[in-house]
Amino acid sequence: MAVLRIGVDVGGTFTDFAAWRDDPATLTTYKVSSTPPNFIDGFKAGFEEIIARIEPRPGESVIVMHGTTVSTNTVIERNGSVLALLVTRGFRDILDLQRFRLNDPIRIDAGRTEPLVPRHLVFEIDERLEPNGSVHTPIDLAQVREAALAAKAQGATSIAIAFLHSYANLDHELAAAQVIADAVPEADVSISSEILPRIGEYERSIACVLNAYVRKRLATYIGEVEAYLGQRLAQTRLFITRSNGGALAAKEARNFPIHTLLSGPASGVTAARFFAAAEPERRFLTMDMGGTSTDMSLILDGRPTITNEAKVGDFPLTMTVTGIEAVGAGGGSVAWLDGTVLRVGPRSAGAWPGPACFGRGGTEPTVTDAYLLCGYIDPDNFLGGRMRLDVAAAGLAFAPLARRLGITIDEAAEACITVASSNMVAKALPYFARHGVDQEELTLVLFGGAGSLHGPLLAHELGINRLLVPRTPSVFCAFGGLVSELVQDMVATVYGSEFDGPSLARRFGDLEQGAETWLAAQAGKSDLVATRTEHWAEMRYLGQFFSLNVLLPPEAVASGDLAAIHGAYHAEHERLYSHADREAQIEILELRVRIAGALPTPAMDAIALPSQDAGISQAARSLRFDGTLYQDAPVHDRDTLQVGSRIEGPAIIEQSDTTIFVIPGFVAETQASGDLLMTRTN
Repeated sequence: MAVLRIGVDVGGTFTDFAAWRDDPATLTTYKVSSTPPNFIDGFKAGFEEIIARIEPRPGESVIVMHGTTVSTNTVIERNGSVLALLVTRGFRDILDLQRFRLNDPIRIDAGRTEPLVPRHLVFEIDERLEPNGSVHTPIDLAQVREAALAAKAQGATSIAIAFLHSYANLDHELAAAQVIADAVPEADVSISSEILPRIGEYERSIACVLNAYVRKRLATYIGEVEAYLGQRLAQTRLFITRSNGGALAAKEARNFPIHTLLSGPASGVTAARFFAAAEPERRFLTMDMGGTSTDMSLILDGRPTITNEAKVGDFPLTMTVTGIEAVGAGGGSVAWLDGTVLRVGPRSAGAWPGPACFGRGGTEPTVTDAYLLCGYIDPDNFLGGRMRLDVAAAGLAFAPLARRLGITIDEAAEACITVASSNMVAKALPYFARHGVDQEELTLVLFGGAGSLHGPLLAHELGINRLLVPRTPSVFCAFGGLVSELVQDMVATVYGSEFDGPSLARRFGDLEQGAETWLAAQAGKSDLVATRTEHWAEMRYLGQFFSLNVLLPPEAVASGDLAAIHGAYHAEHERLYSHADREAQIEILELRVRIAGALPTPAMDAIALPSQDAGISQAARSLRFDGTLYQDAPVHDRDTLQVGSRIEGPAIIEQSDTTIFVIPGFVAETQASGDLLMTRTN
């Protein structure tokens, strides 16, 4: 059966679309401005254009993979549900204590993050479980009913339940949820044992709170998308991309929106993994630069790095997600003075009014204004000419900064770009150290609206020698939707348990069964072209505070070979820290099974570059880079380049949705796949 697959990524500044059909192999992309707070308007406008271009056929199966920032923005902007929290008696202040960590410990006036649930809406319940799940104090269900009614009377529309040790026994939370459903049936209820069944009372509580806080908002948005798709295209199935780099059915995303908090950035890494599979190198750094932030992630030996420690807004997210290092520096990041020191970000001009050069009323200087003033982007050919940029407005925005710094406007613009690069370097170097990689071994994969423009500048600062620019860098996260698999991580906390080989194999078997059940609920077997399963364990040496996530050999898991499992931990510890104590005792904290079901995906020939005439320079303009003004740097149209075309920097390569900067000392060459490979020449 013919399949039409459409990937969507709704960002803070732009909404991106990519559509693919396998017969004949066709890839179509499009980009529109986002429309916050009514993101559905931008989705509809872009969707109408993309289906007009690819023309769905009668009876054709349509899969829409949608990445969204709705849940993320809800947390950052703090405009979610009015929320109440039920906790074990004695734990009323769990959200305020926050493990006593300060956001900025070197400032004496720094405080902890204000919770999403005010203290008067946190209710203590008489109940308590032991760490092994046995009952210490039975639950008082009458108190639960009283708390639910009191929460309703105080305006709460959603209720989160996070009882002590519920990861080991969810009976108390389930019983409380049933009482609330009977007493206040209109209340939306989330329970921590379903959302994050793992040790750590604060981390589990905040995960439950985040899920409850955004659930109504995301459910409303998904409902709008489903209603529109149902009217516009029959036979359409909607999936939502998720934080672990995969996707899940829209129905499950409604219930567990916490899995979508890093939806967009993770899709970009998924797309990079798809492209990296065709490259001989094994170590990649992705750089996704949009209007608000820049996200970096490592892909090592064909696998994106994963982590159990992420952050959304001011809140920790202790779930299995794609490891992403975020920097508050994007195309819309505002340049400002801290005394006499120039800063860039983290505040962004957003989509509206946006940078001053957008002509929408913005007056503050941004990184995009700086690009324009330094000659990196063409004011008459932005977004393929669909949007004209105002050079004079950009200059006016930078004028106050230039006066206070005692430099010219052009110099102030270049200083802004330099500071933005420095912000990225300051984040990148510790990130490399934590993962035990040398930046000179990395290939930098550039995407996002500004990734291929600013990425070469970052490579220059970091000493990276190879850069890869995909054929569709500006809509790369949307392309990630085209190649995303249905992915689930089934987790079991086993801290304190003693294992022999057979018992460990049984625990993994239980997780595998749960993973297979989940996958069957997302899509039918006939929809999947392949499935795969991975086994992971979080382990540490006895007495250590830090732990490592280790991929285990499947044969060791199947046979319960503890020696081989411990050997995998020793090897990973040695890779990261250059030593391993093979005589030390190892404790296992958590087991995880990842299942991935692949839907039909584009073949590389669907995105390959067709044969064309040799590209020639279309124009020339002056560029400022590294303190030097380069007169008459050539400007090329990417659509005219043929396989093997070589362009030496300094030069600009333009395409309809982005601009690529070939900096001095690098040469760009067009690959058979349509990608551009930039390599250092000196």
